[in-house]
Amino acid sequence: MSKETVRLVYLGRLADLNGPIVVSPGPLANLTLPDGVVGPRVRLALNGVLVAAQGLVLADGDELAFLPPVSGG
Repeated sequence: MSKETVRLVYLGRLADLNGPIVVSPGPLANLTLPDGVVGPRVRLALNGVLVAAQGLVLADGDELAFLPPVSGG
């Protein structure tokens, strides 16, 4: 029997600081995340859909992407 897993993916400048990691399913609030990946300007996408972090529970097979703020110029 395979272990349940959730894949965390960091995009943009966050990818420079962190590589993809695999964690166990459960509440996002229970995870210890690397510095700089959580904040009011970082957006989250669960399986390709933007979501709020508050109350988020990750299930087996989910992929949670951390998207940094985009700046233009």
